[in-house]
Amino acid sequence: MGVKVAVVAVVGRTNAGKSTLVNQLVGEKVSIVSPCEQTTRNTIRGIVSDPRGQLVLLDTPGLHKAVGELGRLLNRMARRSAAGCDITCVVFDASEEPQLEDVGWMQRVAKECPQKVVFVLNKADRSPFYEQMYRDAWAEAIATPTPVWIKAISTTEGGAKGVMDALFDLSEEGEPLFDDDIVTDYPRKLTIADVIREKYIGKLFQELPHELGIVVRSIREKTDKWEVQVDVLVNRESQKPMAIGKKAVIVKNVRKASEKELREIYGLKVELELNVKVGRNWMKNERLLAEMGYLGELV
Repeated sequence: MGVKVAVVAVVGRTNAGKSTLVNQLVGEKVSIVSPCEQTTRNTIRGIVSDPRGQLVLLDTPGLHKAVGELGRLLNRMARRSAAGCDITCVVFDASEEPQLEDVGWMQRVAKECPQKVVFVLNKADRSPFYEQMYRDAWAEAIATPTPVWIKAISTTEGGAKGVMDALFDLSEEGEPLFDDDIVTDYPRKLTIADVIREKYIGKLFQELPHELGIVVRSIREKTDKWEVQVDVLVNRESQKPMAIGKKAVIVKNVRKASEKELREIYGLKVELELNVKVGRNWMKNERLLAEMGYLGELV
């Protein structure tokens, strides 16, 4: 008997817990996590190797009420990512009543009728838990195809086990797409940029994150370390002090925290040079967006 293999689109509204779930299933951090919207800005592949086989998880940008060109671009990426996958896994934050974006995903699934669908009712440890409201919303969305419903807690291994089992149950026999020791094929520059952006989000929270762009300009590899030059882009001159901090405390803390995590990821010293610059309307600059990986799923 061969192993089971599937490519899984992990989709849903922003902050439903998609990235946390992917990280839990993979067993390592491959996608950044924060309470802010738009933290996942690219489609990241997390690879699960298990005695049963292999799952290739596409962690997508969360669908949200789009504001500006970048927001619309992220929503387009999220919708297109589900096309051509073996399994569509829709993650709902069931600790909240169904939102417009949740119903939107249900309507899209009902319209496109993928053969294999898993609905994950996440945050099952919360109270209240609105399972019935999600089932009722699905019934109103023409209720086809028939999804597998799973309650989950994406922050714990045990809480994600039901999702893993359901995905393997729906997988079919085939040849693995990646070697067993690979957990992601996400480009190195984008991984470094995402780590830095996550640290900035942790420091600035709602003040600046959506207007912050991280571009890794160069990676100079030496025998014992990497020297990485990074541009931190803001939209306006008035935002530079926020990204730098008084006496450069913000940029220093971001650099130190990022270097620590990158050393854990890559197993060697990573020295970051962070240059905060004004990139007016960078979110409309196609060259920059492509360099950041935001256009890769659209071409």
